[in-house]
This record gives sequence, C-alpha cells and structure tokens, in this order.
Amino acid sequence: MELKFKEQAKNNNEMKVLVYKNENDDIRCPHCNKKIKIENIDDIILSNNNIKDTINGIKLNIDNIIKLCPNNISIQLKNINVVLNALNEDINKNNKKLKNLISNEILNTNNTKLNEINNTEIKYNDGKYIGQVVNGKAEGKGIRYFNDGDRYEGDFKNGKREGKGIYYFNDGDIYEGDFKNGKFEGKGIYYYYKSGNRYEGDYKDDKREGKGIKYYKNGDREMGDWKDGKEIGKHVILSKNGEVTTKNY
Repeated sequence: MELKFKEQAKNNNEMKVLVYKNENDDIRCPHCNKKIKIENIDDIILSNNNIKDTINGIKLNIDNIIKLCPNNISIQLKNINVVLNALNEDINKNNKKLKNLISNEILNTNNTKLNEINNTEIKYNDGKYIGQVVNGKAEGKGIRYFNDGDRYEGDFKNGKREGKGIYYFNDGDIYEGDFKNGKFEGKGIYYYYKSGNRYEGDYKDDKREGKGIKYYKNGDREMGDWKDGKEIGKHVILSKNGEVTTKNY
C-alpha cells in the first residue's frame, strides 16, 4: 500500500492530490493523520479524472478529504455559520410573510363580518365610514376612508378609533397596533415604506414614547427609549454581523 502527495496541474493552477492504491486501507487527514470515515468514495474522488488508474491508483480531492476530518473545527464552524445565516434569512422572510398573511386574513375576516353584520355608511366632510354603528356613531368593526387616500380598518368606539386596528397612509407607510381616543397609543408597529425600516414598541398620543426597537432594512437593530417621537438616553445597536455598539442621544 502506498500513500503519498503529488502535484497535478489543473486549469493552469497547481493543486495537491492524494493518491492511494489499496481501497481497503484507511484514508487519513493529511494535516492531523486522523482516520476519516468515508461513506461514499465517489464523494472524494478528484473530479474530471478517471475514477481509477491501474498504475497510479485512485486520485482523491484533498480539499474534500479535509472537510470530512473530525478535527477540522474551523471549517465546521464556517459551515455552521453559513447554515445559521441562511436559516435566519428564511426565518425573517417567513415571519414577514406570516405577519402579512395574518393581517390580510384578519382584514378579510373583518370585512366579511362587516358585510354580513352591518354595512352602514356615514359620510363626513373628509371622507366616509362603513361598518357597525350604534346611536348614529361608528362603534365596533369598521373602515374609515379619507379623501386624501388614508384609510383605517379596525375597532371603533363612540365614533373614534379605539382598540386594535391598522392605519394606511397615502405615502405607503403603515401603522398596526393599539388605538385610544383616535390616536396611536399602546403597543404598535410602524412600517416606513420608503426606507424599508420599521419600529416596534410603545406609543403615546400618536408618537413613539417608551421602550422600542427600530429594525433597519440592512439588518441592524437599535434598542432604547423614545420620548415625544425622538430617541433619548443610551441606545444599543446590534449590527447584522453581531457587533454591539452604543449611542447616546
């Protein structure tokens, strides 16, 4: 049995090739001499070479052998990180799709119920309301249309937005969350159409106020406090690469 390295030209570049002549002998890592378990010899045979040469033996791709070495931690970690990054991308995409599906399902269900239960229309100078009505005022589930293109779909009480709902702005921005006395108040999510960013957190009187997280389109996140719609105090910024920095406002 003979184990050795030799140089073989391939595409004008030199690469190392492991050659062995006895298929019953062990294959070992050229770096640490660790025995490597080979499930399928075809996985490590050098591509675009004859599978077996009766004189020189079987030619194996040294890179593929190293990848199978149990001691090759750096390559294992690299492969794990690639898989994790791919999984995170899939999770983010699926979460966004799921959120959109849930929102659409809720709206479709509410719209169906509105048509079945109550389809009363109230006209205003700046638009109209279609939905449930009590004592001549919007109460329950409904849709408020504005002449400028804005639209609100959700809960009403005593003629005002109150409870859960979604507000669509004519520029493409969307707010989804809690309403009180006609304004954003409580927990909410604001989607910025032009930038692709979004904010998730506390609201008061139509403005960001309290704890919140801002998600940037590039994958970065910023966590901290807001007051009167502006960042205050120390914020923690987590980059998509895992780097953590702080910023004072």
